[in-house]
Amino acid sequence: MIAKLKGLVDSLGEDWVVLDVNGVGYLVFASSKTLAKLAKVGEACSLLIETHVREDHIHLYGFADAAERDWFKLLTTVQGVGAKVGLALLSALSAEDIVHAIAAQDKKALTQANGVGPKVATRILTELKDKAGAIALSPTSSAGADSSSQGGTPSFGGAPVEAASALVNLGYGRSEALAAVSKANKKLGGEGQLQDLIREALAELSLL
Repeated sequence: MIAKLKGLVDSLGEDWVVLDVNGVGYLVFASSKTLAKLAKVGEACSLLIETHVREDHIHLYGFADAAERDWFKLLTTVQGVGAKVGLALLSALSAEDIVHAIAAQDKKALTQANGVGPKVATRILTELKDKAGAIALSPTSSAGADSSSQGGTPSFGGAPVEAASALVNLGYGRSEALAAVSKANKKLGGEGQLQDLIREALAELSLL
């Protein structure tokens, strides 16, 4: 099972990229957001991979970071959400946007994605309302030029999740805790420490 690919961008399409890994070209389907983060043709990059094996095909799906990959896996557990619709959702909405939509039960936000009608959106909101807490809100990015050549510094992944868990322990619902921490994380530029996130999230919750 392929979990990650690191190589050179050979070619790009509307919803796919071919990665040249030591002379072997891998066709990887991806969201438009992930494709936009990739390096130019001929440059190095890496993608997290989810492998789908079916009777008639083997498809690889690539993701910029762990949160996007985990949301893809979670979204495709919902009836009516296949890989194509999952990528459409991740093209229309960021992982953080999806957290907000589920927390607010915002069906309209989800129907922005191609292939997502009111019925599918309702199923997503209903089935994932209590499952979103397992996914980090600010994961390390993997897409784009290889970090060894770019010198990039990854953002943290654990503090937002820990902050949300702390709020749940204080008696707040998981969905509202996630939404508040997501807003706090954005205010702090994705670099807030745990206590800062909790403080800002509590301030957000006091406005509700």
